[in-house]
Amino acid sequence: MKVVVVGSINVDMTFYAQRFPVDGETVFGVKQKIGTGGKGLNQATAASRAGADVTFIGRVGDDFLSSVPLALMESEKMEISAVTKTENTATGCADIQVNTESGENRITVIRGANEALTAKDVYAAEKAFIECSCVLSQLEIPDEAILAAKELAKKYNKPFILNPAPMRDLPEGLFNEVDVLTPNETEAAYFSGLSVDEYEKSAEKLLAAGAKTVIITLGKKGSYLKNADISLTIPAIPQKAVDTTGAGDAYNGGLCAAIAEGKTLEDAVKFATATSSLSVTKAGAAESMPKREEIEKLLK
Repeated sequence: MKVVVVGSINVDMTFYAQRFPVDGETVFGVKQKIGTGGKGLNQATAASRAGADVTFIGRVGDDFLSSVPLALMESEKMEISAVTKTENTATGCADIQVNTESGENRITVIRGANEALTAKDVYAAEKAFIECSCVLSQLEIPDEAILAAKELAKKYNKPFILNPAPMRDLPEGLFNEVDVLTPNETEAAYFSGLSVDEYEKSAEKLLAAGAKTVIITLGKKGSYLKNADISLTIPAIPQKAVDTTGAGDAYNGGLCAAIAEGKTLEDAVKFATATSSLSVTKAGAAESMPKREEIEKLLK
């Protein structure tokens, strides 16, 4: 099963401490780690480890940091001919603070080369859309690249999944004809103008905005799946959280792989839930994504 991921590529610099510093305070951390990230690369890694053959479309800088994500993509056997180096530009970078007591995180992102991704970059990889079974994108790249990915997915009748994260202002109509929209409960509230607790009504508003299916992730409460035919809550699979950094990305990558494989939406959500649940048991973002056999074992 082949999938196309159009998205961001970052280097993650993660600092672990027993508590977050307040303004003006310095705290001593427990450890530090340099790894790979970016919602696009995290989701692509999750899809790859879940069994998909991934073609990645994105940009890195021409700095020394670019070797870190490129090495991961090569080790995961992704097709990266559509990953372009951008001259005189830094590779995207994220500063991640992790609370070792709660597993919660705070993240600051420098977009770098991700801002240079264009519709032309996406169109240049059109052949991949012909051959794939699912397309996945997020909001850490320019709108023109997202719209081009949606256009090509529609042209070749491939399901287009959009993870509307991180939250930001969007052009009118971006959600129109998105096959599967996957906000978390905070993002659903933001884009619908409703409260976090009104996620069922938020799903209805997002469907009215043109999305064909909405899947809202609800943390410990599971996932809410809504379209014209289905209204269903699927429970979470509780796990001891070590690091929640890549949980949402694991979910989306697992969902994409499952849909590409031909699973029903309900089964795809269950597969995504297991993928996400396993990811929080390990430190890191892309590095924490579980293997296919781990996911299947948890689902038994």
